[in-house]
Amino acid sequence: MSLQGKTALITGSTSGIGLAIAHALAAAGADVMLNGLGDPAALDAVVQAFAAQYPVRVRFDGADLSTEPGVAGLVTRTRAALGGPDILVNNAGIQFTAPIGAFPAERWDAILAINLSATFHAMQAVMPAMAAAGWGRVINIASAHGLVASAQKAAYVAAKHGVVGLTKVGAIEAANAGVTVNAICPGWVHTPLVEAQLEARATREAKPIGVVTTELLAEKQPMTQFTTPEAIGAMAVYLCSDAARTVTGAALSIDGGWTAV
Repeated sequence: MSLQGKTALITGSTSGIGLAIAHALAAAGADVMLNGLGDPAALDAVVQAFAAQYPVRVRFDGADLSTEPGVAGLVTRTRAALGGPDILVNNAGIQFTAPIGAFPAERWDAILAINLSATFHAMQAVMPAMAAAGWGRVINIASAHGLVASAQKAAYVAAKHGVVGLTKVGAIEAANAGVTVNAICPGWVHTPLVEAQLEARATREAKPIGVVTTELLAEKQPMTQFTTPEAIGAMAVYLCSDAARTVTGAALSIDGGWTAV
């Protein structure tokens, strides 16, 4: 399929899942607005790599997503630079773990702001224009934790459950406007961050990396295989396709069976 002529805004897209989605959408022909935090030189290298690899327009915006003006400004600047956005991927997220009784209030507020409120603000900023144009795709990156819970992840689980609910509301409201709204719910995804966690665990427990990998996956997933960021990117491209025009309001698991048990 071709997304030529479409503009995609992907939050949290300078590494991991978001970066893979951005690559997949650019490969399908969409112009791309990248967003994220990090070292300026490294971020510039990401943008230059996109420009060299794909015959599409690519921009970067380091907007602060923790406030409504920050999110609205990102959408406004995307529209000015690239048009649209016709495709919105809400991927940015943060994490912190602690028991409820010891969970810092500021961490709760930060996780809800980035993982849930920013998703709402971005949808609010783009969906009316999508409906007016008669075409749009909103893809919210939720989690298996949007469907089930784990201990010590109160804020993350609450936010991701909220994302799934928000997805359903958006889908109902835009059902006959040519706009679909879906959530992708990954389980364990093989990213550099997870690889570092595995290496630290292998060192701490004096076990081979393969053993700790299987143990980690088996704690949650019947299938002891990681999902790749590229697989999530492919799912995002599918959701943008005409074949998925009636797929809306779905929380699509890609989790090795995590939520099947």
